[in-house]
Amino acid sequence: MAADFAARSALFPLPNSGLAVLFSVIPNPSRPMPAPAQKRIIFEHIDQPGYTNDIECYLRHGGYAELKKAAGMTADAIRDEVKKSQLRGRGGAGFSCGMKWSFIDLKKTTKPIYLICNADESEPGTFKDRQIIHKDPHQLVEGMIISCLANNVHLAYIYIRGEFPEGAKILERALAEARAKNFLGKNILGTGFDLDIHVHRGAGAYICGEETGLIESLEGKRPYPRIKPPYFPAVLGLYMCPTIVNNVETLCNVKHIVKMGGEAYAKIGKPNNTGTRILCVSGDVNKPGYYEFENGAITLGQLLHEVCGGIKGGRRLKAVIPGGSSAKVLKAGERYKIKEKGPDGALVDKEIGLEDIPMDFDTMAAVGTMAGSGGVIVMDESRDIVECLANISEFYAHESCGQCTPCREGSLWMKKILHRMAHGHARAEDTALLKNVADNIAGRTVCAFGEACSWPVQSFVSKFRDEFDAKAQTAKAA
Repeated sequence: MAADFAARSALFPLPNSGLAVLFSVIPNPSRPMPAPAQKRIIFEHIDQPGYTNDIECYLRHGGYAELKKAAGMTADAIRDEVKKSQLRGRGGAGFSCGMKWSFIDLKKTTKPIYLICNADESEPGTFKDRQIIHKDPHQLVEGMIISCLANNVHLAYIYIRGEFPEGAKILERALAEARAKNFLGKNILGTGFDLDIHVHRGAGAYICGEETGLIESLEGKRPYPRIKPPYFPAVLGLYMCPTIVNNVETLCNVKHIVKMGGEAYAKIGKPNNTGTRILCVSGDVNKPGYYEFENGAITLGQLLHEVCGGIKGGRRLKAVIPGGSSAKVLKAGERYKIKEKGPDGALVDKEIGLEDIPMDFDTMAAVGTMAGSGGVIVMDESRDIVECLANISEFYAHESCGQCTPCREGSLWMKKILHRMAHGHARAEDTALLKNVADNIAGRTVCAFGEACSWPVQSFVSKFRDEFDAKAQTAKAA
């Protein structure tokens, strides 16, 4: 989703349809370049033999060294390094982290400032943040503490989705261990700075991945997203105080920026797409999983065919959703015209195919979709596109908070149309009706959930119109 919506690892199958969950991939024997090796920064120790999630293991591997370094820096100096790094948010929107922080003027604000870690990973197809929480929680805690030092935050929260009960316990234990070592609490590391972090469990609502809906929930209210303006979190956030909301992966990166310096971090990846990116690949591939690469260093084709072992069963690729289920779908065989910087720095026109798309924020936007939360969902030629979209729409109809009429009514309407089409009762006018409903949701709601539920419909219908129309022909013939 375009807002900071996190991620869910699987879609619901249609009732009585036999439709498997949407996810897998296929091989291409003619890749011109071998895939680059993973560059594990966030996942450096995750899945290493013998690495455990307790603080003693973390300290043996150099943990909290960057916190000690940051404790000797000013808040402005830490903020400056984050700006230099060009770090962009990893939760969905890809907004500049340094810019988000700079919206709060530390010298002028008289209210308390809060930091919230958005660990409500609910976007279908995404399963990266839970790996950090379960396997390396102190990396997140250290990143949060440094971020609090940078923004004069004395009370922070980790908002974790309700379906992560074990993750919540792990984080509670990690915070207790950090307090025992004086990394949290009163006068941390003798700096005179007081800080505490609390874990808050959600109740299983996708809408709580949207930052203002999350804030409402944290305040104990129904998670109706707030209207922006005036309710920008940096101005009127938690308890109407300045608030920063960052994703799990984003906050982990702060630790590494302090370690290597902002300018060195910015050399990883591509300009404006710096650092590494954790990609979660699911669906019709032989080796689904989570992978970490330099931002933009690997193409979609290299990821699918070389890293993930190609499409299951030797079948052909049909479509890919590159950034979680709310991202617009990409169709196999499509060509895209983009602009790219030449050797002299001038922009030049370039045409690329689906498998040549670099996995970075800007290129994904240029081809009409988004990098989103990093959830890459792959569909092979055996998939029924109408059933796949019905699967997605059922999820969004269930998760609408109901505040805005276009979203509340429209998401349910789309679900009903698609259910009818997927079960052999399509009408001749259903394809046009489906697109018309989607067109009247996007841009007409308080938050980006409107786009999240309508973009899949708009893109699936646009690119696979023949399959939707065929459902009506089949139903008529029957």
